[in-house]
Amino acid sequence: MTSDVQELRSAPERTPRPAAWPALRALVLRLHFYAGVLIAPFLLVAAATGLLYAASFQIEKILYTHELNAPAGRDMLPLTQQIAAARAVHPQGTIGAVRPAAEPGTTTRVLLDVPDLPESTRLAVFVDPHTGQVRGAMESYGSSGALPVRAWISTFHRHLHLGEPGRLYSELAAGWLWVVALGGVVLWLSHRRRSFRPDRRARGLRRTLSWHGSVGLWITVGLLFLSATGLTWSNYAGANVDKIQTALGWTTPALSSGGGDHSGHTGHGGGTATDADADRIVAAAHGAGLSGPLEIVWPAGPGAAFTVKEMDREWPQRNDQVAVDPATGQVTGELRFADFPLAAKLIRWGIDGHMGVLFGLANQILLMALATGLISLIVWGYRMWWLRRPTRGFAAPPAGGTWRAVPPAVLVSVGAVAIAVGVFIPLLGISLLAFLVVDVVLGRVRAGR
Repeated sequence: MTSDVQELRSAPERTPRPAAWPALRALVLRLHFYAGVLIAPFLLVAAATGLLYAASFQIEKILYTHELNAPAGRDMLPLTQQIAAARAVHPQGTIGAVRPAAEPGTTTRVLLDVPDLPESTRLAVFVDPHTGQVRGAMESYGSSGALPVRAWISTFHRHLHLGEPGRLYSELAAGWLWVVALGGVVLWLSHRRRSFRPDRRARGLRRTLSWHGSVGLWITVGLLFLSATGLTWSNYAGANVDKIQTALGWTTPALSSGGGDHSGHTGHGGGTATDADADRIVAAAHGAGLSGPLEIVWPAGPGAAFTVKEMDREWPQRNDQVAVDPATGQVTGELRFADFPLAAKLIRWGIDGHMGVLFGLANQILLMALATGLISLIVWGYRMWWLRRPTRGFAAPPAGGTWRAVPPAVLVSVGAVAIAVGVFIPLLGISLLAFLVVDVVLGRVRAGR
């Protein structure tokens, strides 16, 4: 027995092989570090411009209160008279659409297609529905009807007024946002934190880390939502999203009547649309159950139908559409939002939520809170980087080489997922590959020293 004990004592100790999770955690930490240092500036710009965009709805109401509002009166003029008043002051261009006053105290918006305006932009003429007075005119952008200040801020958020090349910044930010957010959650939970609240007793680096981690957890779901919906508008990842939607039948259905597809204004009626048809068209839409706010879209050519759309983007949404034959005033096609496939509804809600219109002011306040939280996370992240720095220079990234301890099967699986994600979100894949190259080069340089 004694000899057995002595033999065990004299036998060389076997070093246990590191578990897969610590090695994977080290990889996540290293990726989170590089993304935080190198991608954070893009996220910071996206968050700051997004914060400004969320506030732009209220800024718009304040700046353009004269054009958007009119003294409330008892009776409204026929829509045809309101259109005639707008055309008398602004005879240029052709009518593209009209948005009648949705409630007392607001103006009717006559949208004119005028040459030389930017793409998706119309001249909006604001008419007092009670007196016919034209209270102003300005450019209106997109389906949301953004006026100049909100349109400028929206473009600034989308591509910094740099055109299509500028959209690369927003796509890079949206592509990395979910990676950074989920990586932070994994790192925080791996410490087995018992509280989601910041530790106010901590000081220095630990205090900053506590706030960074806690606030990150609180807003993770919102950041994932912004990342997913933001990618749908991107150039390269957005194209892949469109392919998936088409393949799975998730596209938004188009308004159609028995004689043609009216989403493109190709109707089957025999009449020719005129401004005098407007009141009859609105009456037909009301008879089909549509209610304000409405948009009446003028036909593109003779024989085509009017399209009337509900424009209520707040919850519960009213987005029904009807096609109306200008010759007979009869509804020839209907598209009810309640009949949309669930996926199409989710896409609609996601887009409206990202744009800040789904729940009105509450939606905008939530977006501002998310943007403020993301800005705070970035500032805290850079502060931690600064506090960890040596006497000279900047803080080094977490130790490398830990990937060697990851079991091959796990490493191959992680690599396959990374490649698939990189192909689907190309800018994420390219930048991740760039990180790996930089990391290898810096490692070789340090080893040479």
